[in-house]
Amino acid sequence: MTYKADDQRYDKMTYNRSGRSGLKLPAISLGLWHNFGGINTLENGRAMVRRAFDLGITHFDIANNYGPPPGSAEEMFADILRKDMAPYRDEMIVSTKAGYYMWPGPYGDWGSKKYLVSSLDQSLKRLGLDYVDIFYHHRPDPNTPLEETMTALDLIVRQGKALYVGLSNYSPEQTKEASRILKQLGTPCLIHQPRYSMLDRRIEDGLQDVLDEEGIGSIVFSPLAGGILTDRYLNGIAPDSRAGGPSVFLRPEDITDEVIGKVKSLNELAAERGQKLSQMALAWVLRKGRVTSALIGASRVSQIEDAVGALAAPDFSDEELAAIDRILQ
Repeated sequence: MTYKADDQRYDKMTYNRSGRSGLKLPAISLGLWHNFGGINTLENGRAMVRRAFDLGITHFDIANNYGPPPGSAEEMFADILRKDMAPYRDEMIVSTKAGYYMWPGPYGDWGSKKYLVSSLDQSLKRLGLDYVDIFYHHRPDPNTPLEETMTALDLIVRQGKALYVGLSNYSPEQTKEASRILKQLGTPCLIHQPRYSMLDRRIEDGLQDVLDEEGIGSIVFSPLAGGILTDRYLNGIAPDSRAGGPSVFLRPEDITDEVIGKVKSLNELAAERGQKLSQMALAWVLRKGRVTSALIGASRVSQIEDAVGALAAPDFSDEELAAIDRILQ
């Protein structure tokens, strides 16, 4: 059956301007880090992308090494684009990244011009696209001059392979210097993708101030702390949970009694607000407008629906924000 997008899709989403650019992003974006690889089913991926778009999610975030195996998330997304989303390409923001290990040898990792340009060429082939909307350097490279990495990003835009460029996992100091170089080159940094959640607030210690000063937007990953900020761990670690399985991104030792105690208190506050804990956690990272978009992962359609539902709740009161801060101390 041919997919036709919901005619009311733009009525259901909040769109925020990314820094001082002309681009608006949905408050909730969908990441393809997990559940879109070669080990996953295409039909589930199609269902999630279609439902996300129907709910107004226009931004789909990938990286060269997402899978597993590496590259397979881009390949699955290419199938979805071809089968369902091709008529809507101009209504979509597609982003990819390079910066982590992708292929053997000296040119398949980090931040050289050789790696970044070659990686994006490969990503475009896997995606079946002429360009991506945003191309990120995924992590800073301690051994490559920042000027070389930023010059590569500028070149990629001038070649027409990306419309905008972004950074991920850069420190406040690195972000400020990278922004200076990119502005000088004439390709300003659009967005920064850092980790941020109630349980990881490092970006409040300088990075958010730099982004405000430089006019750079932010899209935060792991806003649910790998699933900790859901109802999944309220009673400990379930055998079928991410922490209970082989994941290297969430380990049993991350789920301490102290963390569970905080999560239970946060869950009680969420219930008072008429939200699920996951919804309150997403609303919290978006509070006060300092974050452009919250980047979620999903394994099923209902998780995407819950995430978008977070936008329907009232703004936090000062008392609620103070209560959250006390819980998180």
